[in-house]
Amino acid sequence: MDQKIINLYDQYTHSQLTRKEFMKRLAMLAGSTAAATALLPLLQNNYAAATPFHSEDITSEHITYPGVAGDVKAVLAKPKNKTGVGGVVVIHENRGLNPHIIDVTKRIAAEGFVALGVDALSPFGGTPADEDKGRELIGKLDMDQTVQNYLKGLDYLRTLDGNNGKVGCVGFCWGGAMAGRLAVNDPRLQASVAYYGSQPDIADVPKIKASVLLHYAGLDERINAGIPAYEEALKASGVDYQLFVYDGVNHAFNNDTSPTRYDEAAAKLAWQRTIGFFKSKLG
Repeated sequence: MDQKIINLYDQYTHSQLTRKEFMKRLAMLAGSTAAATALLPLLQNNYAAATPFHSEDITSEHITYPGVAGDVKAVLAKPKNKTGVGGVVVIHENRGLNPHIIDVTKRIAAEGFVALGVDALSPFGGTPADEDKGRELIGKLDMDQTVQNYLKGLDYLRTLDGNNGKVGCVGFCWGGAMAGRLAVNDPRLQASVAYYGSQPDIADVPKIKASVLLHYAGLDERINAGIPAYEEALKASGVDYQLFVYDGVNHAFNNDTSPTRYDEAAAKLAWQRTIGFFKSKLG
């Protein structure tokens, strides 16, 4: 697919560009309204196309934990018959706690961690089925309150039976940015992993005590523009970090429900690095 079309879709999903304006521009790039309509399913996430993750070695359940202004919804996944393990908060993209992120949460549990997939849209009743509605609600969140809800999620993991007291987080897109915010705001955090997320304020980087792992997509010019200043600040502050840029792949390359942006090779390599990082820092 033409990279200009993928870039337009990225702009639509990460800005206030209306659906009407997006479809108008897509039709111009595709050549007609009919062609644009045919392309749309290839751009949108398709959860039915991905095989749901299943493992007999884990348990998973929908739970709530106390937030700053009411209960926060989440999916909790644990390895069976295993204690003394680290915990990982999983932070979704800008559409909410969808089936893909629930699968990611289960996959982390299958690697031997207690994983908590938090629904940031809990103040609105939880993630809606309509992704456009979810994206709209993300923009209405109180960010300070949302950060506090995630920090309480980290504390919730620390208090669970079987946890070894060590916790980390991993976030994707919007969640990648949140992973950076948690590193800034929780000095007890051991590990923070961000997939193609915008960087925290440079002035806040000296507050980071966690080890940091960063995954970026080579074609993601919007997010990558912030890499040089961030890396300079990480070095100046003595933060333990690793940074990888995956050449030739798009934003959201880890999302196997996004057919035009998913890159299997990059996703597998980034996942191996992520799990190895968590085993090193949270074991």
